[in-house]
Parts: sequence; structure tokens; C-alpha cells
Amino acid sequence: MRNKSLKHAYYTVGLLFFILVVGSTGYRLLGFTLSEAIYQTIITVATVGFEEVHQLDNTGMWFTSILVVVSIGIFAYAVTTLTRFIVEGVFRNTYKDTKVKRKMNRLSDHVVICGYGRNGKQATAELLEHKVPTIVIEKDVELVRALREIPGMLYIEGDAADEDILKQANLNDARALITTLPQDADNLFVVLTAKEINPDLTIISRASVDNSDRKLKRAGATNVIMPDKIGGQRMAKLVAQPDIVEFVDFMLLQSVENVVLEQISCEKLASCFAGKSIRELDIRNESGANIIGMKREDNSFLINPVPETTLTPTDKLFALGTRKQINNLLQNITTER
Repeated sequence: MRNKSLKHAYYTVGLLFFILVVGSTGYRLLGFTLSEAIYQTIITVATVGFEEVHQLDNTGMWFTSILVVVSIGIFAYAVTTLTRFIVEGVFRNTYKDTKVKRKMNRLSDHVVICGYGRNGKQATAELLEHKVPTIVIEKDVELVRALREIPGMLYIEGDAADEDILKQANLNDARALITTLPQDADNLFVVLTAKEINPDLTIISRASVDNSDRKLKRAGATNVIMPDKIGGQRMAKLVAQPDIVEFVDFMLLQSVENVVLEQISCEKLASCFAGKSIRELDIRNESGANIIGMKREDNSFLINPVPETTLTPTDKLFALGTRKQINNLLQNITTER
């Protein structure tokens, strides 16, 4: 709708310019100077009733009459269109979209989210909470209007299944893409297109049908999430192990300041900790946080690793604590001693 209003505005300006050129040319042929011709055309088209610059002869009166008849409808249409253009906020939205586009062109190491429905909105909120640069692609006009009202939000209005729209998201410099479109076929097309643009891109896709997850992975999706299946498992666990589910929700979903589960790359460790064990980092005493898990270079996981576990730069630690404790942990392990 915004593009349609913008097209009408351009068309209207073009019509007004055409009438100005025709009128000015006609009055020039009647002996007016350029300034006089432009002025006479404007007051004629606008029907303001000012006196003519020069007394018109018979030819001039016929020309003016024809100009008034032809232009009065165009002028009324132009006033209506431009007024609607301003009142509907199309000009403001276009200006804001242009600023957003300039920011996106300079963006790198960001995440692209296709679809701003329930899943897309949750993913966006989580990424922004962790200060990860995010671009949202959405075609629904009402959702795009909501995105415009969020300060600092980067968005693209359009269909994520459109290759040209995906390219606008600067995928070559992106960290990852999350596609949450309701139709599996659309998600499949997004995965194929994104993988073609950037073969190294991490892609997380939503799936609704059981067989779709295998197809999406073959197409290039790094991970496939099935919200319906996860929802069913969670409901069953709420019956069998309700306290565990509530505890995990408390840690991961509530985003409370008192509980933070943080992923820390060992690449950030100060050189003095190279080849050291978890015990030698003395994390618990120094920061108050706890190391509850690790991910090794071979993608294997260690749950509650023993203190004698030696760390390498390729390891990732999972730390649990308050935000203050996590910040203390990051400061301690990244500071040379």
C-alpha cells in the first residue's frame, strides 16, 4: 500500500510538471517572458482569480480556457493525492525506511529473521536482549507498521520468499538467518536461496510437517525447529516433571535479572589461562558463577565438567549465575594477570 501511494505521488508530481511545461510554453508563444509565462500558468491552473499579466487576445483567451478545463481536474487530483500522502504518513515512513536501509547496508555479523509472527517476534526479542544486530523481513502491512514504531529496529517490508528481498538483507555479511514463515514450502525456498547467496550462513528454520525437517536440512538448514512437537513434549513434561519445566523456563524464558545462562567462548580467555583447568580459573570463588556445561571442538557436550578439565581455545563454556556474577566472570577470565 505504501509503494502504491508513493507511485501515485510521483505520478501526480509528473502531471503537475507536465501542465506547467505546456502552459508556460503556450504563454511564451503568446509573447510572455519566461517568468510571466510560469506565473500566468500557476494562477490559471490554481484558479486563484488574479488579474492576467497581460491583456489576452482572442487566441490567448481560447488557450487559457482550454488550460483551465484540462488542468482543473488534474489540480484537484494532485491536491487530494498529496494531502493523503502526507496525512497517511507515507512521506514519514519513506524517510524512515530510507534511513533504515542505509543502516542495513553498513551492517555485518547480524541475524536475519524472516517473518514477524509469534515465533519471529520471540526470536527477535531474544536477540535484541543479547544486543545481537537483527534485521526482520515481513510482508504484513500491520506488522511492518508495528516494526516502524520500535526504536532502532531494522526491517524490510516484503516477502522473504522473494530472492530480491533476501538480497537486501546483506546476507553475505550476516551471521545467521532464522526463517519462521508459516508455510514449510516458503521456508524451504528461503533456505535454498539464502544458502546460494552465502554457503557458510548458519540457517535455523521452522517446520510444521514431520517430513519437512529432513527436506529443510537437505536444502541447507543447519537446524530445524518444530514448535508443535516441542509444545507437545513440553505439555507432557508439565505433567510428568512440572518443577523441572518451570525451573528451565525461569532460567531461559523469563529473562529475569537474577538468573542468566551465558555461553562463553574460550577464545576470550586471557593468555595466562592457556592450557589451564577449570579449577585453576577458580571461577566460583572469583565471580560466584558456576560452570554447568562445556562444548568441545568435536561438538560433544560435557555436563557439569569436573574441575580437572583442561580448557582449549575451541571450547565453549556454559555459565549460570546472576548478571553481575556473569559480568565478573567475563572480566576475570579475560584480564591478564
